[in-house]
Amino acid sequence: MKKIFMDYASTTKVDKEVIDAILPFFSEYFGNPLSLHLFGRIVHEALDQSRKKIADLLNAKEDEIIFTAGGTESDNIAIKGAAYQNKNKRGSKGPHIITSAIEHPAVLETCKHLEKQGFKVKYLPVDKFGIIKIDDLQESISKNTFLITIMFANNEIGTIEPIKEIGKVAKENNIPFHTDAVQAIGKVPINVNKLNIDMLSISSHKIYGPKGIGALYIRKGVKLQPIVHGGGHEKGLRSSTHNMPGIVGLGKACELAKKRMEKDTKYIKNLRDKLIKNTLQVEETYLNGHPEKRLVNNAHFRFTAVEGESILLGLDEKGIATSTGSACSSMKLKASHVLTAIGLSPVESNSVIRLTLGRDNTEEEILYVSRVLPEIVEKLRQISPLWGK
Repeated sequence: MKKIFMDYASTTKVDKEVIDAILPFFSEYFGNPLSLHLFGRIVHEALDQSRKKIADLLNAKEDEIIFTAGGTESDNIAIKGAAYQNKNKRGSKGPHIITSAIEHPAVLETCKHLEKQGFKVKYLPVDKFGIIKIDDLQESISKNTFLITIMFANNEIGTIEPIKEIGKVAKENNIPFHTDAVQAIGKVPINVNKLNIDMLSISSHKIYGPKGIGALYIRKGVKLQPIVHGGGHEKGLRSSTHNMPGIVGLGKACELAKKRMEKDTKYIKNLRDKLIKNTLQVEETYLNGHPEKRLVNNAHFRFTAVEGESILLGLDEKGIATSTGSACSSMKLKASHVLTAIGLSPVESNSVIRLTLGRDNTEEEILYVSRVLPEIVEKLRQISPLWGK
């Protein structure tokens, strides 16, 4: 049976060059980078080099990068750190955060946690494509707004937000701007200075690096309170002995992402466009997210009268790994907050699948999926009580 992976938004396999870079740090270069002896100094050099490779990808400075356990922790450090730094802001509304209704749970759940502690949060609505309105952002700013946190690109529907415009508004109002760029990194050129981004979260396993490691860019001058306390690692913002194999892997993955971005994005976009074109030929099939302002690897479809989970299982039987854009509990249907925010009904939200591509996918695989997927949808519609054709 074929084995085709089209769930690259969830994770990626570790690149062979990344593996080769990591392996010596399990046995040969095993010192603690903070130790003063030779073993430590050798590893500390690798720590600095990895920090520089990440900074180069973002057009940042290496001393503006701290290492974390992944995108979720990066988001938490940025948002909670800013919140606790500004907890004493006074006013009728209290300390105030602005975010969007379609953020990753790492941002949304952090904001909800802060609301329980008395912080105010404004969740900006999005249009049918998943894009916030800059006018809404400007109108939501108050004298107590201490952070704007809007994702770079959505993990479900692939829509890219107007980051440059958001950064401009944030800078004009002297408000730090954080963005969760976990999905965008390596797929979109990012210059944190030109985009006026003050904090940015990334995760290694989305760019062919190892799991369990990430980074947070923090512009020099941005003040955060630590949420992890201990020995004072990473400028006191993330105390813990450094995960050197992971850090070296992330650094190498960022180096490769910068080197391969133009070639990879062109190649993947070509495959994605063929997949979208072929799939939309299926009757009553729709593309979710913006048709153009979307990640080059993301294709998110809605099929009238068919459950996305059933399509996923049908594809899995054919050796094709994908994901759905809605969550389903054993007791009742729970629509994705992203799909609800763009105006889909619970039934529509349950009729989607997400196919996300990577550098290892081939045109042959696209053709295979384009043949198999319509057959699965047709069979499911024949037994669907919602299909009246």
